Amino acid sequence: MGFWKEGDEAESFPLVANLPKLSDDSEAHTERTGTVWSACAYIITAVIGSGVLSLAWSVGHLGWIGGPTVMICFAAITLVQSSLLADCYRSPDPENGHIRNRSFIDAVRLYLGEKSVWICGVFQQLGLIGVGVAYTITSSTSLRAIHRSNCYHKEGHNAPCSSEDSSFMLLFGFVQIFLSQIPDFHNMKWLSVVAAIMSFSYSFIGFGLGFAKVIGNGMIKGGIGGIPAPSTAQKVWRISQAIGDIAFAYPYSVILIEIQDTLKSPPSENKTMKKASMASISITTFFYLCCGCFGYAAFGDDTPGNLLTGFGFYEPYWLIDIANACIILHLLGGYQVFCQPIFAYVERWLAKKFPSNGFVNDFYTIKLWFLPPYKINLFRICFRTLYVVSTTTLAIAFPYFNQVLALLGAFNFWPLAIYFPVEMYCVQRNITPWTSKWILLQVFSVVCLLVSMFALIGSIEGLFSERLK
Repeated sequence: MGFWKEGDEAESFPLVANLPKLSDDSEAHTERTGTVWSACAYIITAVIGSGVLSLAWSVGHLGWIGGPTVMICFAAITLVQSSLLADCYRSPDPENGHIRNRSFIDAVRLYLGEKSVWICGVFQQLGLIGVGVAYTITSSTSLRAIHRSNCYHKEGHNAPCSSEDSSFMLLFGFVQIFLSQIPDFHNMKWLSVVAAIMSFSYSFIGFGLGFAKVIGNGMIKGGIGGIPAPSTAQKVWRISQAIGDIAFAYPYSVILIEIQDTLKSPPSENKTMKKASMASISITTFFYLCCGCFGYAAFGDDTPGNLLTGFGFYEPYWLIDIANACIILHLLGGYQVFCQPIFAYVERWLAKKFPSNGFVNDFYTIKLWFLPPYKINLFRICFRTLYVVSTTTLAIAFPYFNQVLALLGAFNFWPLAIYFPVEMYCVQRNITPWTSKWILLQVFSVVCLLVSMFALIGSIEGLFSERLK
C-alpha cells in the first residue's frame, strides 16, 4: 500500500483544471468519448427514478382520460425544452461555436448574466438536493419491502415484521458516502449503464405484475373521474399533487448540459443530444404509461402511492424482492447522476477562489495491492460526506413519498425546465421580442408557469397535512 502527495508538476486533476468558467475547444483537460447510447443511459438513469413508482397513484387521481393525457403532455414539454437547451451548449453557433458551456449554470451566466446565475443556482441546488432526499426515501421504502417480504415468507403472514425507515435510510446514505467519491460524470459511465438496466428491470416487473393482476381480477378497475375524495377541495389538492408527481418524473434539464459535455464530436453535440433525448423520452413515456395505467387498472380506488408496495409482501415474494433490489441499485446510480453537478460546481468554484489552498487543491494517491491507484482530496471527502449526511437527515425528517416528489416536481419544473431554457434559447438564437416565434415561446412558458403554481400549492398542502397527522 502506498500513499503520497501529488507534486505541482504532476498531471493536473479536473477539479483544478475545470474551473467554473466558459471553456473553448483549445482546452483538452477532458476527453469526451460519449455517444448517443451513453447519453441515453445517463438520461434514462436520471428520468426513470422514484417518480415512476408514483405514476399509478397519479393516474388514479387524474382518471382514465386525465392521467394518460397529462403524461403525454409532460413528455412533449420535456422534449421541447431539452431541444431548446441542447442548442445552448455551444456559442455563438449551436453546432460549431468555439465556446462550450460545461454546465447549466455556465449557460445561464453566458446568456442571461450574473444576476440570473444566483437565481438559477438557488433553484438548481435545491432541486438537486431534493432529488437526493427523494431517492433516499424511495430506497428505504424498497429496503423495508424486501425485509418484510422475506420476514413474512420465513415467519408466516401473521408475524410482527415491522421496521423503521430511518435505519434503511442510514444504510443507503452510508453506501452513498463511498459512491460519492467517484471523481465526476466522465468516470461514472459504467454506473449509469447499470442503473439504466435496473430501471428497465423494475419497470418491466411493475408493468408485468399490474398486467397479471388485471387478468386475475378479470376486469379493468378505475373510472373517468379517478379516485373519489371526501370533498371537492380534497379532490383538487390530490389532482395538483398528481400533476406535481408527473412533473417530477420527467424533466432532466439541470443535468442535460453536463451530459452533453461528455459527448464526442463530430457529429455535433446538439444533434447527438437531441437524438438521445427523443429516444429516451419515447422509451420512458412508454414505460410510464404502462406502469401508471396498468397499476391503476389493477387496484382502482385502492391504488397505492408506491406501485410495488401494492402487490403485498407475500407471494411471489421473490419477484417483489427482485423488483425492489433493482430500484435500490438504480437509485444508487441515480443519486450520483444528480449530485455530481453540485460536487463539480462547488469544487470548481472553491478551486478558483482559493488556488493556493492545499486543503482544497492538493491530491494524494492511495495505492492498495488489490486496487488501482486512486487520487483523494481532503476537501472532496469532507464536503461530499457532509452532503450525503444532510440529504439523509432531511429524508428522515420528511419521509413522505408522494408529497415530497410532488413538491420537488412543482418547485423546479417551471424555473429550471421551462423559463431558463426558453430565455437562453431566445438570446442564443437572437429572437426579436414580439415576433411570432417569441410570442409562441412566451405563451409556452406562461402556461407551464400556471400549471407549476397549481401543482406547488397542492403539494405544500399535502406535505403539511401529512406532517400534522
